[in-house]
Amino acid sequence: MKNIVLIGLPTAGKSTIGVILAKTVGMNFIDTDIVIQEKTGRLLQKIIDEEGSEAFLEIEEITVISLKGNPAVIATGGSVVYSQRAMEHLKSDGVIVYLEISFDEMVRRLKNIKTRGIVRIPGQSLCDLYHQRIPLYEKYADIRIDCSDDDFEKVVDNIQMNEYFKVLTDTQRIPVYHLSELRKI
Repeated sequence: MKNIVLIGLPTAGKSTIGVILAKTVGMNFIDTDIVIQEKTGRLLQKIIDEEGSEAFLEIEEITVISLKGNPAVIATGGSVVYSQRAMEHLKSDGVIVYLEISFDEMVRRLKNIKTRGIVRIPGQSLCDLYHQRIPLYEKYADIRIDCSDDDFEKVVDNIQMNEYFKVLTDTQRIPVYHLSELRKI
């Protein structure tokens, strides 16, 4: 059975959608940002402020490469795509789901940029970050899902309706329940 790996920009909903998806398909959930915070004992922004973006990216890569064990839904940090090694590791045992949002949607959702723990080059604008990362997300994605809708349950249903996801779940025999079905139970 493969991992289901969620990638995308900050505020795309990777963590929230990941929890809902994990519950829906009966898999464990891992948030790599939380794993980094637990391993280092510091908030992401504190790591970036004290050690810099490059050091944070190294910590992120080591953390992601260390992930092993039972298949899980994995929500990654938005900067994971800067590490080819980390992405190859995730792709080797997982299906990569890119949660797409527009630049305007990212800005609308982003409330706490100074404390959020977003890896940026000093002086880099959000627009530059957006345009730098989009080709990387597209490069690694097996599945692309529009997440402009704030209804994350609908996004989870859209992931499950994707043909590649259906093949994955049929092959691996993951019991998939659409949220509308679960509400009837």
